[in-house]
Amino acid sequence: MNYQSILEEIKEEVYPYLREGKVANYIPALANVNPEQFAMTLTMFDGRQYSVGQADTLFSIQSISKVFTFTLALKHYGLELYERIGREPSGNPFNSLVQLEYESGKPRNPFINAGAINVTDVLLTYFKSSTSTSKKILDFMHAIADDTSIAFNDIVAESEMEHGFRNLALANLMKSFNNFDNDVMEVIKIYFQHCSIEMNTKMLSRSMLYLANHGVDPITGKTYITSQQAKRINAVMLTCGHYDASGDFAFHVGLPGKSGVGGGIVAVVPKMMGIAVWAPALNAQGNSLVGTKALELFTSKTGLSIF
Repeated sequence: MNYQSILEEIKEEVYPYLREGKVANYIPALANVNPEQFAMTLTMFDGRQYSVGQADTLFSIQSISKVFTFTLALKHYGLELYERIGREPSGNPFNSLVQLEYESGKPRNPFINAGAINVTDVLLTYFKSSTSTSKKILDFMHAIADDTSIAFNDIVAESEMEHGFRNLALANLMKSFNNFDNDVMEVIKIYFQHCSIEMNTKMLSRSMLYLANHGVDPITGKTYITSQQAKRINAVMLTCGHYDASGDFAFHVGLPGKSGVGGGIVAVVPKMMGIAVWAPALNAQGNSLVGTKALELFTSKTGLSIF
């Protein structure tokens, strides 16, 4: 299959949609991003990469980081993690307080904001300090992407902190139900920090290979998590990775994936490749409008859906 020519076709076909959607303007540091950008990269198990568009341009991965913090928490806590965090789709917006209230402070899954904040709290308990927790998250990113240049964007993190009232409310609500161990402000700072990580589609697609290969990096041979844990993460990505549009994404694309309000989406084709796409303008549910369209075209043209 000629993946490069398929990506070129997709780029041409999504181009007319680049003026649709809106960038995430509730985070000032993201509001200034040029919405008419597009990049897509495939990384194969032998390390070959196929890219189109601005594949070298760094962007804020935002909620895609939740996949990696969930991986670390599951690695260190195992099934015990599910006592604090569920694994069901929420059917609600990613920052909803309502569901958290009537479900007694237990987040529905690790990919909505409340769940990811709770995961960050768990990691802080395990790694003992803010500095150590942030370092371990970044070290993990360096390893799975095989790139030590990946870094936090302090301007984005500070911008989110200044406007993070709802996320603070989610953390305080969990704290009120005794489902939170550490200082709320400390956890939220780490949470915004890992959301601010900057990567490009080449780095991101490479970083998904361990999830496409049962927890083992097919290039380095390093085992990060068990096959069972990788299966669980992929399942939660498929059912919960796109907030209240997760069913829609599974219906149209048919791959486990995770989106972020920076306009990035990652996906895996099991036993074959990692995929990353970036287009900053979002649809009504907070997912990349053109990115979703590109992935739908990719699975339609290649037949590489899991269904």
